[in-house]
Amino acid sequence: MSERTTVWGLVPDLALDRSSPVPLYFQVASRLQQLIEDGELPVGGRLENEVELADRLGVSRPTMRRAIGYLVERGMLVRKRGVGTQIVHPKVRRPVELTSLYDDLSKSGQAPRTEVKLLEIRVAPDAVAEVLGIPFGSEINWIERLRYADGEPLALMHNAVPVDVLTLRRADLEQRGLYELLRAAGHVPRMANQMVGAKSATVAEAKLLGDSRGAPMLTMTRTAWDAAGRAVEYGSHIYRANRYSFELTLTS
Repeated sequence: MSERTTVWGLVPDLALDRSSPVPLYFQVASRLQQLIEDGELPVGGRLENEVELADRLGVSRPTMRRAIGYLVERGMLVRKRGVGTQIVHPKVRRPVELTSLYDDLSKSGQAPRTEVKLLEIRVAPDAVAEVLGIPFGSEINWIERLRYADGEPLALMHNAVPVDVLTLRRADLEQRGLYELLRAAGHVPRMANQMVGAKSATVAEAKLLGDSRGAPMLTMTRTAWDAAGRAVEYGSHIYRANRYSFELTLTS
C-alpha cells in the first residue's frame, strides 16, 4: 500500500459548499483541521502534494496552497524539504477566535462602557442579507451602540445578527461584548472578511462621538462566520481616528 493510500485511505470526501460566501480555502482548511483533531489524519502522516490534493478535491491550486498555509501558520502542519507536508498535532484545537472592540478594551484595561442606542428586529436590507447568506426578506437583530473607553466616546457601531443565531437583550449588550454573547450561544466567530477605510464625520456622528464635524474617522466593515461556515454577524463601525488605530502584522 502506498504512503498516500495509507494517509488518505480513510478520509471521506470533503463536502464543500461552492455557493457559500465562506471562501473555499477556509472550508478546506476547516475540514482538514477537523480530520486531524479527530485522529483520522494521524500525527506523522504526510499529505499528498498540493497539486494532487487540489485535483482530487476539485479546487484550484492557489486555493489548496492557501488552505495548507493556513494550517501551517496554526501549527497543525509543517512543510519539510524533501519530505512534504507533515501532520504534527493530533487532536489539538487551536481556535482562530476573533476579538471584538469590547474584548480589546477589556484586555487593555481601558474600562469599556456601552450605550445601546437602538435594538430592534427588522427586515434585513438586501445588501446585508447577501453578505450574511440569508434569504432576502429575512429578519435580523439590528443593533446601534456607542462604545466608550475610559469614559470617552470611541466608536459608533452598527451590527446585524440573524434572529435564529442569537436572542439579544439591551441589558446583555450593555454589560457584555457581542462576540462574548455569540461565543456563549455556541457561535464562536472563527473567520471574518474585514475591510478598513476612512471618512469624515457627519454632523450626527461628530455629535455622538464628541468630535467636530468633518473630523477624520476610521471605518471598518466585517462579516464573521462560525466554524460551521455560517455567517453570524455583520458589522459597520466608525472609530475616532485620534483615539484608535488598526495594527497589522505582515509576513512574507
